[in-house]
Amino acid sequence: MLEVQNLNVYYGDSHVIRNVGFALGERETLAIMGRNGMGKTTLLKSLIGLLPARSGNVALDGKQLLGRKSYERVAEGLAYVPQGRMIFPYLTVEENILSGMENMPDKTVPQFVYDTFPVLHEMRNRKGGNLSGGQQQQLAISRALVSNPKVLILDEPTEGIQPSIIKDIAKTLNRLKTERNFSMVVSEQVLWFTQEIADRFLIIEKGEFVYEDSKERVDTAKIHAFLTV
Repeated sequence: MLEVQNLNVYYGDSHVIRNVGFALGERETLAIMGRNGMGKTTLLKSLIGLLPARSGNVALDGKQLLGRKSYERVAEGLAYVPQGRMIFPYLTVEENILSGMENMPDKTVPQFVYDTFPVLHEMRNRKGGNLSGGQQQQLAISRALVSNPKVLILDEPTEGIQPSIIKDIAKTLNRLKTERNFSMVVSEQVLWFTQEIADRFLIIEKGEFVYEDSKERVDTAKIHAFLTV
């Protein structure tokens, strides 16, 4: 579904992402884990087109995305939930959701959004900035999903959210992935959350993948050691 080959991303003269590559299957969830400053967010921003890649290939369902604008990548089937959620605080909940439907012919909030997140229906006329962190994350996920993506990219989705809400988000993402038929790439540091949703784990250090494991044979102690060194 998503194939990345020899991706190189720079900040000025600093080489941040170094020859990174991976493949993502249909309805697969890939967790990219690592400590702060190791390149997780840079990698995800380069996939959605917010940061330019110096070289490499990014293909979605066989279509080359490198060099294309973010909105073009969304139209092809990528969706992005950024770190910190980045909802529009002065727009209503409904207006936030509709902002993700620019390329959709029907500008009505799909019923599955409110069925999945009833609190958003209750607060649809409330300003996004007045929602709790967990509610804002539900809003950010909804805004991404209304474009009917093939691949959903989430950057640190548990940040600033209480554990009980994190568990609910994990269950919801698993269910939506099956019902809406998409794959996921998740950047995260909370191991127990990724164990709830991920089929495969990649550890990134200094812009390179240094360890890979599958859900079936995951070595939690080894992954934890990478996260805490």
